Amino acid sequence: MNKLHQIQDEQLVELFIKGSNGAVSELLFRHKDRLYRYVFSLVHSKELTEDFFQDTFIKAITMIKQGKYSHQGFFFTWLSTIAHNLVIDYFRKVKNENAISHDEVEYDLFSSVALAEINVQDSIIQKNTNEEIAYLVSLLPDDQKEIIDLRFFQDLSFKEIAVTLNVSINTALGRIRYAILNLRKLAKTHQLLDYQLQ
Repeated sequence: MNKLHQIQDEQLVELFIKGSNGAVSELLFRHKDRLYRYVFSLVHSKELTEDFFQDTFIKAITMIKQGKYSHQGFFFTWLSTIAHNLVIDYFRKVKNENAISHDEVEYDLFSSVALAEINVQDSIIQKNTNEEIAYLVSLLPDDQKEIIDLRFFQDLSFKEIAVTLNVSINTALGRIRYAILNLRKLAKTHQLLDYQLQ
């Protein structure tokens, strides 16, 4: 019988759904360091990082039990999305309550270039049908598929993507460039979408 550490994430999720506490323990152990680094890159606070870190795993476990895990093939991407959304919701709430000023934080999460920039690729994602885009993205290699998901559908900055994937920012930029080039070729080959990626 295979050891849990030799089993893929998706299989561990299935085992957990069937009642294996060891499976979820393995998932937590496998991704805890990477998730911690990712959350810390967002909040720059050890105390907040620990809170979001715990809340992320609690929410993930709850969602899996409720049958809401649907990010097949990219468990950590799904996990980091939960963390990202928790952080965004927290800072939005704090900001709305006027309980924190810009002088009290190192940066303004809502004015980051990643969330505010409007470029060719963003406008493409926004103006074309989700069905065609989803189909084309599904044809990409896994690493490019994942980075497209992180960048365009989850609004992560390249810095956040680099931390999430444990690669350099230059590597993240390179992957997105090749992914965009591949999407252009695929769109032309399959005669889908009324645009050309620039």
